[in-house]
Amino acid sequence: MPAERVRGDAPLVAVYADESCLGNGREGENPGGAGGLIEIARGDGLVRRDYWISENATTNNRMALRSVIEAFRALSKKGNTFRVVFTSDSRYLIDGMTDWVHRWAARGWRRKTGPVENKELWQEAIEIVNGHAVHWRWVRGHAGHPQNEYANELATKAARELSSSHGAVPSGFDLWLAAQRAKGRMALEPDPLPARFASHRALPG
Repeated sequence: MPAERVRGDAPLVAVYADESCLGNGREGENPGGAGGLIEIARGDGLVRRDYWISENATTNNRMALRSVIEAFRALSKKGNTFRVVFTSDSRYLIDGMTDWVHRWAARGWRRKTGPVENKELWQEAIEIVNGHAVHWRWVRGHAGHPQNEYANELATKAARELSSSHGAVPSGFDLWLAAQRAKGRMALEPDPLPARFASHRALPG
């Protein structure tokens, strides 16, 4: 279902995702992880879920794409359709989803300078995202943004432990935030769900 056909009253979801690669860019196999916090508006409350995955040998860019794939895999269960605000500190991911993929698709999935890096993951991400309406949002990493910092914790822990949540699981965000505040950290308040929603254009089919 194209994003333009997603109903305006479809449930609103916020996803805060991050990625990690231990030794990114160094020779040899570098383990990595991706993790995210999913926030879903239900009635008068907010339901939070976590997810994380890992790879034995990877890169930051690969894991940024995996953060999208795993989030939307969880959201798409049972044919659900959402309006999603997807927040990441990866310019590679956000610029790719809002700009690059449209140009690559128009050129037959090639860049002017040659093949598209991680083409299969970009295409997998697009396939699973299509059907939802998405606003792609960038935030600066390691700047005290509570949900982004929490997603970073999930991703780096997954990389260290080479672990997976195997889908969305009950979130530990509230306990984590309370512990951070007790240590005098996280002065910023968590982002609320947005009062207004405007999706970016649908991804190429």
